[in-house]
Amino acid sequence: MERLDEIVKLVSEFEKIDVNTLSDKLKVSKVTIRKDLDKLEMKGLLHREHGYAVLNSGDDLNVRLSFHYDTKRKIAQEAAKIVADNETIIIESGSTCALLAEEICRTKKNVKIITNSYFIADYVRKVDSCKIILLGGEFQNDSQVTVGPLLKEMIQFFHVEHAFVGTDGYDEELGFTGKDLMRSEVVQYMSEASDKMIVLTDSSKFDKRGTVKRFGLRQVSQVVTDQAIPTAAVQRLKAANIKLTLV
Repeated sequence: MERLDEIVKLVSEFEKIDVNTLSDKLKVSKVTIRKDLDKLEMKGLLHREHGYAVLNSGDDLNVRLSFHYDTKRKIAQEAAKIVADNETIIIESGSTCALLAEEICRTKKNVKIITNSYFIADYVRKVDSCKIILLGGEFQNDSQVTVGPLLKEMIQFFHVEHAFVGTDGYDEELGFTGKDLMRSEVVQYMSEASDKMIVLTDSSKFDKRGTVKRFGLRQVSQVVTDQAIPTAAVQRLKAANIKLTLV
């Protein structure tokens, strides 16, 4: 896993890097690098072109996983420490949330994950140590999630301690913001179905502002992000009595 993470980090840094260079930098054979690249390409983290590993471009989840991958992986690893064996949790959609689900399924025992993300369900389908409970509803093809009134009805059957969610942006007055109204409504349902809502996001989202209010600071118990978070945001979150964990 560490070597795969390092490959993604190098590809993200250079955007395009050849097999020979990867082999030299990581001190393994070109055959091993090619096998690693096959695995990463299958996960959608990069693609291959004539002896090169190339960073994906676009806006779907497979592509977004490759941006700030090393940071998102560290955030996911830190957030996974919050989850206990045999716990039932809610995980919303998003690239960092997908990495959290993978980390939980890799390191915890018998965790049940309630999610509206078909991407996450598929992303961890080969790991047997956790169970996925998929929420039904209207399917959004681009984001691979379910939304709408049916989802609202289904999630009312559950109540958990921890819900993990992502964000598209941040505003000092509005709180955390999103790009899509229906997906933002889903987070509200998840907030009502949990005792603690935990936000997972890389620090770049604190410099962006979405068009839709996603959830206010009062709804958030904890934020897990990286140390590049702006100082003003740190002060605002702490003033709102939100636990801030930096990786």
